[in-house]
Amino acid sequence: MSRISRINTTDVRFPTSQRLDGSDAMNADPDYSAAYLIIGTDIGDEGHGFVFTIGRGNDVQVAAIEAAATRLVGREVEPLLDDMSTAWKILVHDSQLRWLGPEKGAMHMAIGAVLNALWDLKAKRAGLPVWQLLSRMSPEELVALVDFRYIMDALAPTEALDLLREAERGRSERERRLLVEGYPAYATSPGWLGYDDTKLARLCREAVADGFELVKLKVGGSLDDDLRRLTIAREAVGSLGLAVDANQRWDVEEAISWIRRLARFDLDWVEEPTSPDDVLGHAAIARGIAPTPVATGEHVANRVVFKQLLQARAIGVMQIDATRVGGINENVANLLLAAKFGVPVCPHAGGVGLCELVQHLSMFDFVAVSGRKDDRMIEYVDHLHEHFVTPVVIDRGRYLAPREPGTGAQMHSASVLEYRWPGSR
Repeated sequence: MSRISRINTTDVRFPTSQRLDGSDAMNADPDYSAAYLIIGTDIGDEGHGFVFTIGRGNDVQVAAIEAAATRLVGREVEPLLDDMSTAWKILVHDSQLRWLGPEKGAMHMAIGAVLNALWDLKAKRAGLPVWQLLSRMSPEELVALVDFRYIMDALAPTEALDLLREAERGRSERERRLLVEGYPAYATSPGWLGYDDTKLARLCREAVADGFELVKLKVGGSLDDDLRRLTIAREAVGSLGLAVDANQRWDVEEAISWIRRLARFDLDWVEEPTSPDDVLGHAAIARGIAPTPVATGEHVANRVVFKQLLQARAIGVMQIDATRVGGINENVANLLLAAKFGVPVCPHAGGVGLCELVQHLSMFDFVAVSGRKDDRMIEYVDHLHEHFVTPVVIDRGRYLAPREPGTGAQMHSASVLEYRWPGSR
C-alpha cells in the first residue's frame, strides 16, 4: 500500500491581458491563471490538477485547494483510486468545508481539482489516458461514481445504468473511430472582443484554412460593434458555423432584443446570455430567440443547476467545464443528464489547460455515453498549450485523441517556476 505523503500548490498566472487574449464584454483584462496542485505519494508518483481563474483571486483558490487536499494527506492511495466515489464523499461531504458552498464556488472548484488530480494519478497508474480509462469502465462502475442526491427527480441510477448499457454496444468501434478521426473542434481565438477588425478578419480566415467548421465571437459590449464584427466574420467564414458568447452581459429582455438583432447571421448558438444562475431567465430567452439555441455551462456550479436547465428546456447546448464543478465524478453526472434529455454537449475550453482536460470528457461521452460526435464539438483556444507536458494536438480542426496516460493537467516545472505569482509558494 502507498500513502498520500504531500501536496504542493502554486499560484500560476500568465499575463494574457497584455495582448487582450481572452477579453470579452464582462472580462476586459483577464490574466489566464491556474491554482495548481500536485498530490504526491510515498512511492514517488504524482497526480496533477488545477482550477482555472483569470488573475486576482487565484490565491484564494489556492488556499481552498490546500484546505481540501490536506484532508487526504496520510490516507492510503489504493482504496481511494479503486473507489473514486469514496474520495468524492470524503471531500464533498465534509460538513465544515461544505458550509462554504454548499457544492458551489471556490470550495467546490477546489474539491474538483483534488478529485481530478486523483484521476490523473489513477490513469497514470493504469497506463491510460483518462478518456480511455473511463470508457473501459463497466456501466456499474460508472454509475457508482455519481452522487445522485438532488438529481433523482430527473435521472435515477437505474436510468443511468440503462443509458450506459445501451451505449456499451459499439464502444470498441467508437474508440477505434476516435483514434482515427479525432473529435471536432471550434475556434474561439479569432473572436476576442479586444481584437481590432483587421485581426478578427485575418484570424477567421486562418481558422477556416485550418479546418475548423465553426468560429465563435464575443459580443455584448455594443450592438453596433457586434453587427459590424459579425458582418466581417460572416464574410470571412462563408457558410461555416458562427456562434456568439455574451459572457453573462445581458438581462433577460435585453438579451432577447439584442439576439434578435443578431439572428440574421444564422448563429449556431448564443452562449451565456445572462446570469448562469438564472434558470428561468434562460428558459425565457430560449423561448424568445427560438430557433437560435441557447448554450451555457462554463459557470454552472453543479449538477443540480444543469438538471434544472434541462428540465426547464432552457438550453439547447450544454457546456460543461473541467474545473468549475466537482471534478470528473460530477461531470460524469452532467454527461448522463445531457444524454437523458437528448441535449448535445459542447464543452467550454477557453483558458489555460482547459482544452487539455475537457477533451477527455467529450471523448468519453462519445465512446461510452452518448455515442455521438456529429452534433457536438469542443472549444479550442490557441493559447498557452506549450506549458503542458502533454498538450492538445489539433489537426484539420479536430482534437486528436491523447494516448499519454493521465488527464493532461501536468504543467512543465519550468513554466510553473517562471509564472509563479510573486510571494506564492
